[in-house]
Amino acid sequence: MAVRGNRGGSSAGTTFRNFFSYRIFVSAMFTLLFIATLSVIFTTNPSTPHDSVIPTTGNAYVHRSFLALKSDPLKTRLDLIHRQANDHMVLLNAYAAYARKQKLEISQQLKLFEDLGKNFTDLQLKPIYQSSLFETDGALDEDMLRQFEKEVKDKIKLARLMIAEAKESYDNQIKIQKLKDTIFAVHELLLKAKKNGIVASFIAAKSIPKSLHCLAMRLVEERIAHPEKYKEVAPKPEFEDPTLYHYAIFSNNVIAVSVVVNSVVKNAEEPWKHVFHVITDKMYLSAMKVWFRMRPVGKGAHVEVKSVEDYTFLNSSYVPLLKQLEANKRRIYTENHAENASKDAGIMKYENSLSMLNHLRFYLPEMYPKLHRILFLDDDIVVQKDLTGLWNIDMDGKVNGAVETCFGSFHRYAHYLNFSHPLIRERFNPKACAWAYGMNIFDLDAWRREKSTEQYHYWQNLNEDQTLWKQGTLPAGLITFHTTTKSLDRSWHVLGLGYNPSISMDEINRAAVIHFNGNMKPWLDIAMNQYKHLWTKYVDSDMEFVQMCNFGL
Repeated sequence: MAVRGNRGGSSAGTTFRNFFSYRIFVSAMFTLLFIATLSVIFTTNPSTPHDSVIPTTGNAYVHRSFLALKSDPLKTRLDLIHRQANDHMVLLNAYAAYARKQKLEISQQLKLFEDLGKNFTDLQLKPIYQSSLFETDGALDEDMLRQFEKEVKDKIKLARLMIAEAKESYDNQIKIQKLKDTIFAVHELLLKAKKNGIVASFIAAKSIPKSLHCLAMRLVEERIAHPEKYKEVAPKPEFEDPTLYHYAIFSNNVIAVSVVVNSVVKNAEEPWKHVFHVITDKMYLSAMKVWFRMRPVGKGAHVEVKSVEDYTFLNSSYVPLLKQLEANKRRIYTENHAENASKDAGIMKYENSLSMLNHLRFYLPEMYPKLHRILFLDDDIVVQKDLTGLWNIDMDGKVNGAVETCFGSFHRYAHYLNFSHPLIRERFNPKACAWAYGMNIFDLDAWRREKSTEQYHYWQNLNEDQTLWKQGTLPAGLITFHTTTKSLDRSWHVLGLGYNPSISMDEINRAAVIHFNGNMKPWLDIAMNQYKHLWTKYVDSDMEFVQMCNFGL
């Protein structure tokens, strides 16, 4: 126990001595630091000149502050004034540099910035201020310092006003520049989207949907599987009877043609007097014939199905279009084909418009030599009323009866023809009203008398280089029937259901024929839903192949 007690006492003594030694060490360090501080404060260096550019940072600034406290309080005041002047000069130079970088249209203001910055420098370099304030070793002249301070403050005040004005101006200019950049970028995106939209809409409108292709293939398979059911039959005498009501429908779309025929028959007062002449390409001939054999038109109406190839007079030696197609087909696909998307779409649309099936409408008198009148119908129309009144209209010796489509400055001849060409400019009026293809009553006797087909050939030959009009059958029709078209009442034919969502249902319900012209055809997924039911109610949805091909009606 004694040993432990001695050890404990020895440990406590050692701790006390260590603590006492630490306090002595700390006191000594603080004493040395205080002496060093006093030495710095009271040490002077009279040989050091007062620099023209006052140090404002680091050790030099601390050193000068200590000097000012010891020697002359006016020097501290001068130092602060000098700092203010330098700060504003740097700010002015920064704004001037920013203006130059942004290329803002404020050259006069930029010059003011540069001049004011130079004035700050010149003020400090004035001999009177250099000798009395910056280069003297003695006391500063208080009056001279006051004068220097006044000039500096005046220039600082002016600088602040300029900076405040410039800041607002710069902000507006920068916003304008950013807005211009944004507008340019959005415009580029818009152009790109338009080009893509042209191609996409054209593909969506002109490509054969899977359901249509399926239907055509099923019909062909049916003919192959049961050839005995679909033997050729002799033409009916009704096909050439001029006392009946004859329709011409040119299309490759089986279900669209069936809708046109069904809508006419269901709304006809005497359907047994109606004869439909359906012309299609050879590829779709079998499918079209099988459809009307499987689903014969009811109520005694008559349907004749033929192909373009059945009309042997339509050859390149007689038809200018076919001659041009043979000569230009290679050029259409090779010349600048990949230039841009919109031109690609234009080339595709041009090729489509040149198909002989579209241009058959210019040969109706030769195709049906025994008929006096015929009603031409597009495959994207729906008939809602009896049309027999069209055969009783007094045509006043005109060839073509059609509904005019112009309103305001829209759909006039200037929109379709090239009036910079002298031939067009001399012969036609750019303000003349255009009319619609899609439902046209043709007086074939007047057509033969006016030699309208020869007129069409004349202008089609002249337009071989596409300088009179660019594409489509409507411009050719406007020229061919320029003086031989009779305007029909608008209630006969309402257009735009394939592109215009603003057509009122009252106008549609009053119309005898509604036309889904445009890209949003009723048999496509892109069709406008508010109008689609007007077409689908005439689709033969009970037909087994329609159900198998998933038309989604």
